[in-house]
Amino acid sequence: MQLRYSFALYPNTPQRTALARAFGCARVVFNDAVRAREDARTTGEAFPAAGELSKKLITEAKQTDARSWLGEVSAVVLQQSLRDAEAAYRNFFGSLKGARKGPKIGAPRFKSRKDSRQSIRFTANARWSITESGRLKLPKIGEVKVKWSRTLPTTPTSVTVIKDAAGRYFASFVIDTDPDADAARMPDTDQSVGIDLGLTHFAVLSDGTKIDSPKFLRRAEKKLKQAQRELSRKQKGSKNREKARLKVARAHAKVTDARHEFHHHLSTQLIRDNQAIGVEDLAVKALARTRLAKSVHDAGWSTFVTMLEYKAARYGRTLIKIGRYEPTSQTCSVCGTKDGPKPLHIREWTCAACGTLHDRDHNAAINIHTAAGLAVTACGAPVRPGLVPAQRDETGSHGFPPEPRAA
Repeated sequence: MQLRYSFALYPNTPQRTALARAFGCARVVFNDAVRAREDARTTGEAFPAAGELSKKLITEAKQTDARSWLGEVSAVVLQQSLRDAEAAYRNFFGSLKGARKGPKIGAPRFKSRKDSRQSIRFTANARWSITESGRLKLPKIGEVKVKWSRTLPTTPTSVTVIKDAAGRYFASFVIDTDPDADAARMPDTDQSVGIDLGLTHFAVLSDGTKIDSPKFLRRAEKKLKQAQRELSRKQKGSKNREKARLKVARAHAKVTDARHEFHHHLSTQLIRDNQAIGVEDLAVKALARTRLAKSVHDAGWSTFVTMLEYKAARYGRTLIKIGRYEPTSQTCSVCGTKDGPKPLHIREWTCAACGTLHDRDHNAAINIHTAAGLAVTACGAPVRPGLVPAQRDETGSHGFPPEPRAA
């Protein structure tokens, strides 16, 4: 599978200027492609092909006075910008026809120089390279200093240079992973676990382990409010407002980085220790429209589950999502009796049938583990439980209620 490895870049002043020029040229070519498509749609003509757009918007545009500065950047950057526009329209039409899975995607919009994220991409045709001194050599930009936090496992196929809202630069490499190396890194195990995600504790495992929620946003809220107030007092368009905006963006980026690091460490630990993992398919978008919205976004459940998905696929693990309507918090994990819904402030409850005292989250994690079919073993056994024939007193055809039976 393909993964991205990101590293921090530290360009000097001339290199920042060259990168800003490359970002601007890529943005102009993308906007020209979108405008050409929109003009064709308005007049009822056929959409221009990619080759026609490349000739008109890049090759011929460089010969004009209005677009002569396109020749100051690498041609590969401009070609990749056109491919991004093609991919955006392809995803848009695929979403309209229902051929593309996931949420609906809108039509491509024009990019702005004030967008919080700017990026350019270099493929192998651009002849970029990594020097012996560890710098990233980019065409018409120079050798940029890189902070290598880890080694690249294989030779990358492309590199994307990104500038985020906080003014930081990153190099993102596309890597093809080696399945044999991944299998040797994390050998098979016979352990399995169910995970109940929450707000009081970020995760409660079926073995009883409770992982506290770091609440990164809540902890940094005072500093974020102060920085936002300072920004609101600055005059629009002034340099002081830009400095204040960067201060706010860096504060938010610090919170985001801390949350991602926590998610990565925890997801890697769970994937390494367990062959199979069961997790609940939460309706995060619906929960984000309630009074718990800030806490839900601060937890970052969707990002964490996404990390579990791709790491499970990479290392040969099994990740099972159970339905969000499964009554994991209402069912006794000992006798299987459904005890009905309970308010969120009730953290412990006693089963009316068997008298077992349950911790709400631990009981839900055990039920998730059972509902995912992981109760017996995770190594070599079928993940989903097989069909079990109903007993006579379970069919409900005798005209009288059956006697209570232990699960």
